[in-house]
Amino acid sequence: MFFFTGEYNHQLDGKNRIRIPAKLKKELGDRYFFAKGTDGCIFVFHEETVNALLEEISQIKISDEEKQKGARKFSKSIILAEEDSQGRVTLPGNLKKFAKIEKDIKICGSGKRIEIWAKSVYDEYFGDEDDDASYDENIKALGI
Repeated sequence: MFFFTGEYNHQLDGKNRIRIPAKLKKELGDRYFFAKGTDGCIFVFHEETVNALLEEISQIKISDEEKQKGARKFSKSIILAEEDSQGRVTLPGNLKKFAKIEKDIKICGSGKRIEIWAKSVYDEYFGDEDDDASYDENIKALGI
């Protein structure tokens, strides 16, 4: 079992390539996948995790139109990441556009997935992070 944690600052190079930070890459392995995430980020999944998600999605009843639409949107966004000989991976243009990524990015571990954010979107999403009361509320909502 693996869990991704931590936060890393990076930038896209001129060819829209990134490197997954070594501490995350070690657990991610050689076959991993990008997908549209929530709140404007890109999800990065280990092969085992994406297979489990797709298996779960396959159990959705065909008659459940709302869930089927979500399943279709999510499934069609999944793309196998392909590294070059230097260990860099190109962010697909459609995902880069979806996540509003220009140059500066944040890569963070989020349990069973990694998330790639445009730094500006990330900063806006976590804008209240220095607010101790907000942190307490968020942690209490987890129920742990």
